[in-house]
Amino acid sequence: MHPQDVYAPTPRGESQLRSTSTTLSAAELELLVRFDGLLTLQQVLDGLSEPARASFQGVFAHLQNTGLLQLVEADPLTLTWNADVRSLARAVGEEEVDAGLSSLQRSGFYVQIARQRQSRVPQPGRPLTAVVVEDEPTLAKFTTMLLTLSGFEVRHAADRAEVVAQIRRPPVPDVILLDVMLPDADGFDILERVRQHPVLKDVPVVMLTAKATRESVIRGISLGADGYITKPCSAEGLLQVVRTVLGLPQDADLKAWNQHAPR
Repeated sequence: MHPQDVYAPTPRGESQLRSTSTTLSAAELELLVRFDGLLTLQQVLDGLSEPARASFQGVFAHLQNTGLLQLVEADPLTLTWNADVRSLARAVGEEEVDAGLSSLQRSGFYVQIARQRQSRVPQPGRPLTAVVVEDEPTLAKFTTMLLTLSGFEVRHAADRAEVVAQIRRPPVPDVILLDVMLPDADGFDILERVRQHPVLKDVPVVMLTAKATRESVIRGISLGADGYITKPCSAEGLLQVVRTVLGLPQDADLKAWNQHAPR
């Protein structure tokens, strides 16, 4: 393992980033997202937080041993560009620079990640409740209608005040679908507050957003998102993610599940 080595997900690793049901931990997902076939090992390390760096060796070895990460041939032009960026940073007096930041921020990165939060499957003793946080009217209508037709009781929020009202309104939601870019709020800030709330902290949250960069995916996962879907997505793909974060089988009929609940 050399600092200038370049790694990328294997086809199996890529499938974990497009999977609507993954068993990888947050630390494993966050590291797998960072390796894009362009960043060197040193650049990946430089971009990690202290806790992530402390566990890096074990997580990195696990990704390799399970066939999710592979060593690839470095692009000479990319390595030259990265070296030039580091030299420029030193010249202007910066002690550290993430030479791969532009790679992390590239748009158009597609993921469809979901992992189960709850340790047990919710029993069909009541209708499931979903909160949809989306300010774009067409997407809000599509998502609300899809979940309503699947038997969910859906509450919609489009701005900060509505988000606070809807997620705190009883009953506690079973799942929150959360956009990142809202007119007067940041979805990542909302996610962070949900994870700190004593009642809401265990509610599954799926980021459903056009914020399609590795940087944003890493942030969502590190803050505790259970799913991250970049738009546009298919109706069935979205329902598969919802099933996963709720701990329901992928062949579960959500409408039938909710219809068994007394209203």
